[in-house]
Amino acid sequence: MADRTRAHVYVTGRVQGVFYRATTRDEARERGVDGWVMNLEDGRVEAVFEGPAEAVEAMVAWCHEGSDRARVEDVDAEYGDPEGLDGFEIRR
Repeated sequence: MADRTRAHVYVTGRVQGVFYRATTRDEARERGVDGWVMNLEDGRVEAVFEGPAEAVEAMVAWCHEGSDRARVEDVDAEYGDPEGLDGFEIRR
């Protein structure tokens, strides 16, 4: 697991109701990244990505763009040790 990392991300902007979560899930699965994504009551999206460092970095970079209909204003990411997540899901 030494080559794996974890990013806990908060995305601000027009990111709810624009397929942001579904597109995040698809992108993460395509890159072999584990974790989850969910909407927050304050309008942000929260996500956790675990996997190879390059793939996690690619997901954090992708969050700045998001789905075609999203308008991302800010992405805040904190990095840490992976917790062993398996698969990628949309949380409700």
